[in-house]
Amino acid sequence: MGIDGLADADGILAAWRQERPDLEVSSLGPFIRMLQVTQLMSAAVERVFVEHGLRRGEFDVLTSLRRSGPPFTLTPSELAGLLMLSRAGMTNRVDRLEAAGYVERRLDPADRRSFLIALTPCGREVIDEAFSAHIANLHRLTANICPEQRGQLDVMMRTLLGDLRAEGGCRPPGLP
Repeated sequence: MGIDGLADADGILAAWRQERPDLEVSSLGPFIRMLQVTQLMSAAVERVFVEHGLRRGEFDVLTSLRRSGPPFTLTPSELAGLLMLSRAGMTNRVDRLEAAGYVERRLDPADRRSFLIALTPCGREVIDEAFSAHIANLHRLTANICPEQRGQLDVMMRTLLGDLRAEGGCRPPGLP
């Protein structure tokens, strides 16, 4: 086992090379490491959200509203699309955020049959603080990667993501 109970990628590759020398397993290494990075970074990122009284999903809703610009409102469908969520999943998140006073539902002046989700001043203050802490945390987590390497990593991840999307693997199960 490696750091934090995660299996050592090099050890796994060596074992497979010994057990299945007929297979070229080098592509497995980056995927093991991506999974490990995701697990470790997710925990570190989640701690920042918790410090600000948020869950990851709530943070995502608030950042979507905040980056939409004034008047910081979106329809539930727009939010669901941005976050790749079902309408039911979006409703649960909005309900929790509304109860906390971070968002409010407003009638849509363009269509009185529907409504908008709006960031409240309290919600804006919370997400501005949480997002600033989140960015500082990401800088801390990637401090040992020089800017050039971060750029290369971003290009590689963009390429891989594009390939996966082209194969139709970008949507979580249950979403159209």
